[in-house]
Amino acid sequence: MKTKRFALAACVLAALASLFLGAADLSPAQLFSGAGTAAGRIFLYVRLPRTAGCLLAGAALSTAGCVIQHVLANPLASPNIIGVNAGAGLAVTVCCAMGALSGWVIAGAAFFGAFGSVLLVTLAARGAGASRTGVILSGVAVNAFLGAVSDAVTDLMPDAAVMSSDFRVGGFANVVPARLLPAAVLIVLALGAVFALHSELEVLSLGDDTAGSLGLDPQRMRTVFLALAALLCGAAVSFAGLLGFVGLIVPHAVRRLAGNECGRLLPLCALWGGAFVTVCDLIARLAFRPKELSVGILLSALGGPFFLYILSKRGGRRDG
Repeated sequence: MKTKRFALAACVLAALASLFLGAADLSPAQLFSGAGTAAGRIFLYVRLPRTAGCLLAGAALSTAGCVIQHVLANPLASPNIIGVNAGAGLAVTVCCAMGALSGWVIAGAAFFGAFGSVLLVTLAARGAGASRTGVILSGVAVNAFLGAVSDAVTDLMPDAAVMSSDFRVGGFANVVPARLLPAAVLIVLALGAVFALHSELEVLSLGDDTAGSLGLDPQRMRTVFLALAALLCGAAVSFAGLLGFVGLIVPHAVRRLAGNECGRLLPLCALWGGAFVTVCDLIARLAFRPKELSVGILLSALGGPFFLYILSKRGGRRDG
């Protein structure tokens, strides 16, 4: 209970700092002066959507990473490494090329793109013998292929490239309520479903034979959890772009604090994920102000060495 309270407090403090700090710092007194003032407009139309987007994207990507790691029995798996984010990104790029800019359309397309890519990785990994290395290598291949298709679409259809730069790096500078609200609904529903099914995820992580002996249908539940993870990733990508390594860094860090029990791990991943992305976005805003660094650059700078560290720690173990 104390761990959850600490995580919640960290999330609230990160959100408050994000609301009041930036290129132009705000004070609570300025906000009480009314929504018609410059400070009020900045708060309502810039800081509030941006902070909500950070919290939602962080919670979604970190929880999705935790689910994927349990389902695939691979601690190195995360949405950006195995191509889930790339599938959602391709779907969003195609939507933009076709002129479909509605928040619901983009969020739905991102889900189907993410779900299709995770199924493709799963099938490819089975063909490679379903080893842990096979999952990662299959994901890298799918990621590269989907990225190439996205590049082809933006080259052939210039209209799709209008938002491609910010989208590919990932960030919250252009988050607007029209795109955030549909994704927020999907994220909240998916998080609720994942939390409610934490016992089934715990059983599924024990292996197909054990899960089957306990009355669980492994194939059906694996599909359900991959769909929920894809929904979380797709919804986050639809407004935040291709943020990397959140689903790798946060679950590993939280697992060291809370262990592997899914009932505790999943909510903590959501809370710490929201706090982590919010703090990273705040650092990216303040480090070079008044200029702003895209938070996706900072996350990649942190995530690359972290991935290599985990890989080196597991280097002496045999691949399963």
